[in-house]
This record gives sequence, C-alpha cells and structure tokens, in this order.
Amino acid sequence: MAGLLSPAEAHIQSAWAITPQGALRGLEWHSTLARRAKRGQSFCSVVARASGDREPLLLRVAKGEEAERTPVWLMRQAGRYMAAFREYSTKYPFRMRSETPEIAIELSLQPWRAFHPDGVIMFSDILTPLPSLGIEFDVVSGKGPVIETPIRSIEQIKSLNSMDDPATSLPFIQEILSALRSEIQNDSTLLGFIGTPWTLAAYAMEGTANRYCLKTKTIMHRNPKVLHALLDHLTEALVTYACYQIESGAQVIQLFDSWAHHLTPHQFEVFSLPYAERVIKGVEAVHPEVPVIFHMNGGTGKLELLGDSSANVIGLDSWVDMGAARDVLSGRMIQGNVDPVVLFGTEDAIRESVSTCLAKAKGGGHILNVGNGVIQGTPEDAVALFCELAHQSSNIPAVEMMAA
Repeated sequence: MAGLLSPAEAHIQSAWAITPQGALRGLEWHSTLARRAKRGQSFCSVVARASGDREPLLLRVAKGEEAERTPVWLMRQAGRYMAAFREYSTKYPFRMRSETPEIAIELSLQPWRAFHPDGVIMFSDILTPLPSLGIEFDVVSGKGPVIETPIRSIEQIKSLNSMDDPATSLPFIQEILSALRSEIQNDSTLLGFIGTPWTLAAYAMEGTANRYCLKTKTIMHRNPKVLHALLDHLTEALVTYACYQIESGAQVIQLFDSWAHHLTPHQFEVFSLPYAERVIKGVEAVHPEVPVIFHMNGGTGKLELLGDSSANVIGLDSWVDMGAARDVLSGRMIQGNVDPVVLFGTEDAIRESVSTCLAKAKGGGHILNVGNGVIQGTPEDAVALFCELAHQSSNIPAVEMMAA
C-alpha cells in the first residue's frame, strides 16, 4: 500500500504507526508549517489583509443583515457520499482523519471545491473535546462512537479534567481551523461546532447510541443531581472550547443538540436548553461579534421554547414545517430544513423541495440546509443541484417567495 500513498500520506501513516490512537497531542505537524512558510503567510496576516474586505454571505446573514440571496451549506457535507472522501475513509480510522490536520483540512475543503457552499465546516466530531476531559472514545465501524468507561457517578465527574488549555490538549483544532480560514479567506464562511452539554452528557453516560437513551434518562429520573453535575462540567468546558475555535479562525459556531429528540419539551427545558444558553451566553461574552447557530434534532413541540434562545440562528430539523417555524419564530434567523432523503429523488423533486423551503422561509433571514445531515450514498450531483438552487435564489420573484 505504501507505494500508493502520497509523501504527505506516507508521513501521516508513519506517525500513526508509532503513535497510539488518540495520542496526537503535542505532535508537531511539520508539513503543515512548511506549507505555510512556503506560502510566506500566517493566519494572522491573512486575516489582517482581508479585514477591509466585505464579509462572506453566510456570516452576514447569520448576523441578521440583508443579503443578495439565500446562503447554503449542508450538515455532514464532508462525508462518505463523496468518492474523494472515501479515498481517505477506507484507509484511515475516524479519529486519525479528524485529528490529523493534513487529512481534516482536505476533507473539509472537498465539498467546497466541488459544490461551492457558502459555509465550510471543519471535519471533526462533537465528541472530539472529551478525551481532553478524561473521557476517551473511539468510533467503531458499523456501531459509531463508543465510550468504554461511561460516566455515571459523582465520583467520576469530580475526577474529570477541566478544559484549561485546549491549545495544548487539542492542538490539531487550531491547525485545522487556521489553515482553512487562510485557504477560503472571504470566499466562504468558516464554521466551527460543538455538541450541546446535554448531547455530550448523554453520549458520556450511555457509552454508545441507544434508542431510548436508557442509562442517561434512568439517571435523570433516579438521581438528577448526577446528570446536572455532568452538565455543569461540560458547559464550562464547551464555552472554553468554542472560544478556542473562534480564536483559531471560526467565524460562526454551531451547537448540535443531536440527542434532543430523546427529551420531552419539559425535559428539554430543564436538562438541555438552560445549559445550551449558558454556552451561548458564555461565547457571546467573549466574542460578541461571532454568530451562534443552535441546531436541534427533535424540534417538534419545542419551537416555542426556542423563541427565547440567545442564539443568532435557530437550526431546524426536517420534522418541523418551515412555514410553522417561521410563524412561531417570527423575526428570528432560521436554518434548514430540507429532508436529506429528497436528495435521492429526481431533479424535479429536489427543485420542488428547495423551492418550497425557500418560499416558506419567506426570503430573508434564512440559511438553506438539510434538516439532519447528508446521508451516505447521496448522489453528488444532487448535492451540486441543491447548492446551485440556493445560488440562483436571488432570481426567485418576491411574490413567489411570499406565497406559502
């Protein structure tokens, strides 16, 4: 296989061959630094040079500004549906891909080069900060994330690390984001992301995905103080982690409440929303110029609760009607929410779904996205069409936009 690898890939594979999984911290990524030196530019110099330029479209819309058209990006836009992505995913395990800057940068840029979305999101995972807190995880093929030692007691929570110095414990994040920001400059918006405290707590307590979130919700009902203690710890860490991403180059931060669908509206109001709010407020206190998107799976029945969220943009899953959301979240910036399975349909079906979504969103204050992430096997041509329809959205007559 070595003969099939590029020199950069061979360097990476060699480093991992002698480095235990997850022990990337502290490694010096000489090829990345050499690439920057060859360009004769640093991240700071690029930002300084571009500071007088117009901000990219998605960033302006996320800030609530009027724009010439609807911006577009797709959750999981870097993924196995792309042939170029599979060239890496078939060779290297997930954490190697997401924690090796050279690979993560390439995977983040693949959909931007192919489809020109208005947002580039770094290739990473919501669980990425957990090892720095003392919660190790792996991603097992066919099973997803696995945490061998779930966190289910106060004693375990008290033994967790704090997020004191992410630049030391998670150095690859800065490498990835700063390189991406230098690459895309103002041609697109660079998105960082984190999981919400609830979603990370649920992963940490379950140890793996569970249909009923049984272990976590049992603790919720039997000993809620344990769950609240873990949520508190994660909240503080996530504020620091999100700010670290911003200081590394991210222009927008998205919070993924991926497991909110396990919660009733009341449980969401107690165990998720207040902690997400603390993260949003914490980020805002340090970086008020950076918009925050709050995306939640399982939004049905919870829209009214989101109306008071401090997030700049509310991300909607596919189970929420865009028109109803627009009515409930009047005056709010919204994101979403085309059913990703539509991208397996005909061209006419894709055009109709996107047109309906744009119309119900009623023009401004909307970022076009899929509701739940691009699915493996999605045709690349369908993703290209999805993005192109947003690029053409300025040509949709105003009367049509307001029709729904």
